[in-house]
This record gives sequence, C-alpha cells and structure tokens, in this order.
Amino acid sequence: MWLKQLRVLNFKNYLEADLEFAPQANAITGKNGAGKTNIIDAIHYLSLCKSYFNPIDSQQIKIGENWFIVQGDFKKNNQVDKISCSLKRNQKKIFERNKKKYTRLADHIGLYPIVMITPNDTVIVMGGSEERRRFMDNVISQTDNSYLDQLIIYNKVLQQRNAFLKNASEQGFMDNSLLSILDQQLVEVGFNVFERRKEFLNTFLPEFNEHYDYLTAGAEKVRLSYRSPLLEDDFLQILKENRDKDLAFARTTQGIHRDDLVFEIHKGMPLKKFGSQGQQKSFLIALKLAQYSFLKAKKGFQPLLLLDDIFDKLDERRVEKLMAMVSNGTFGQIFITDTDAQRTKTIFEKINKPIRLFEVDEGKVC
Repeated sequence: MWLKQLRVLNFKNYLEADLEFAPQANAITGKNGAGKTNIIDAIHYLSLCKSYFNPIDSQQIKIGENWFIVQGDFKKNNQVDKISCSLKRNQKKIFERNKKKYTRLADHIGLYPIVMITPNDTVIVMGGSEERRRFMDNVISQTDNSYLDQLIIYNKVLQQRNAFLKNASEQGFMDNSLLSILDQQLVEVGFNVFERRKEFLNTFLPEFNEHYDYLTAGAEKVRLSYRSPLLEDDFLQILKENRDKDLAFARTTQGIHRDDLVFEIHKGMPLKKFGSQGQQKSFLIALKLAQYSFLKAKKGFQPLLLLDDIFDKLDERRVEKLMAMVSNGTFGQIFITDTDAQRTKTIFEKINKPIRLFEVDEGKVC
C-alpha cells in the first residue's frame, strides 16, 4: 500500500497544496513553522480520521476560512481508492471512500494503517497511564474493528456507572441491584478488551525486543510489560471489593481503564526516572517500529511510516542506522520531515537509496 497523491485545501496553514509522492521515501523539508508537520498530519487524517496532534477538528481549519478538505489516493492491491475528509465549521465531519460516505468512522480505521513517530511521543514515557493505553489501543484498533467497538461500549458503560456512583454519593442511597447490572455489563465487555490487550502484548513483545536490540546494538536490557488488575483477580470480584471506595470517590476506581504498560531499564528501574534521553528515544522508536511490524503481520501489507523531525532527536550514527533500516524495502513507503534538505539528501546518498524531496515555505510547497 502507498499514498500516490495528497491534496489539502484550507488545512491548517495551507490555502492549497497538491503533492505527488514516490512509492518509497519522501521528505518534506523547510524551516520550523513552515508547515512540514501539517503535511504528514494530513496523511494521518486520511488514515485514522483525526489529527495526531490536536483532537479538535475545527482547529484544523485555516484561520479566516470556514472549511477544510483533505484528499488522498491510496494504491492497494492494484486498486486506487480516493479518500476524502471535509469539515465545515459548526458541522459534522464527512469522510468518503470512492465518493461513498461513511456512516461510521470506525469502519474506516485500519483500512490504510499508519505509524507515526514524532517528538511528541515522549509523552508515552513521561505522561500518565492513559497515554500508554492510547498507544496500545491505537495499534490494536487498526487491526481489529471489533476491539474498537468493544472499547467504545466499555467507555459508555463506565460513564453510566460513574454517573450512578456520583448520584448515589450525593443522595446517600445505593441501589445495589442496578449497580450489579452495570457491573455485569462492564465485566462482560471489559474482559474482552483485557483478553485482546493481553494477546496483543504476547505478539508485540518479541518485535519490540528485536527492534530495541538493533537500535542500541544490545547495549542494555529493557523490559516492557502489561499491568492490569485483571491479571490478579476476577473483574466482577474486583468491582465488588471496591464498591465502598468507588462510592466514596464517586467513580470506578478499578478496571481496564486503569491498565498500563510498564517501561523498565537496568533490571526493573522505571525508564521515566532512570533512562537517559537517548535510551528513552530508542525505547520509543523501538515501540513504533514494533507497531509497524505488528500491523504489517496482521494486515498482510506494509503500512505507511511517518517520521516527524526525527533527525534532530537522534545522533548521526543512529539516524543512518534507522534510515538504512526503514529504506531497505521492509518498511514500504515512508515520509520524513526535516529542517535541512541537504542533510536528508546526504544521508540517503550515503545509504544509496532514492528519495523525493518537497520544500515547504510558509504553507506553500515549492
């Protein structure tokens, strides 16, 4: 699979742009603030129906305008699909595939899988558990629509249970029969999500370890593990045991919505506190490359790989090693942003790989 063409209108800082990509490596270069990242975020939009950086769709509309359109032509299995996303201010987002409108955006997720590596990814290590769950859920959702459906249902039931607990706390009365019904609903769908996450980690871990060892030449050992209360006890029992606590806090304090991925280095030390910046970066890149390998194995074709500002975050040796790796044919079509066009060109000349260069200046592609 590869993206042949991208067109944006009134998207972020672009009035209009039309790009034809190479099936292998493509680089968008220019000064900071010129709009390089906005191009690859448009690609992310076409794949996952949203921005990688900002969840508010209306804030993607160019200042002074009332709508935006992002269009792309994907080639997959010798067929070209035309994907279009459009939004008018104060209206609902419209997604189309070959001019046929989606009734559910969830039906689009996973058709054109994508992996994005950006400086913002440090939040996966440094942020709270919700960031790591979001990473895990994003990967699984691109390979399993039913998982996304189950996750949506779980969050709806969780909201209902939390609202019930808040009301019970305020009224000073608990309807145990109604709470038992909500518990059963939460357990049924939550257990399915838990099993899918556990299965995912079993497949994902060997890929992660392989990529980390490659990037660091086996310099140190790290550990990635899955933490969930369901690994220790039955979900329904957990909810029953925490009822008094839940009532006191007016929310559900235990469940798969508290799951986490644990990142460790140096025999059990938290990566967040004891890993150097270089080790944290290598860990994050290994996570994303493992995501790529996982998606490729599950989908049966190569996802898109987007590398935002990657050269400024790694030393020269690691950059060349990474570029040689992702350009060897295993990783299919890649997109890179860089502030230095000559640097990108030189690196690809060193590894003897072709690359198509696009220069961006103040929202215009030269």
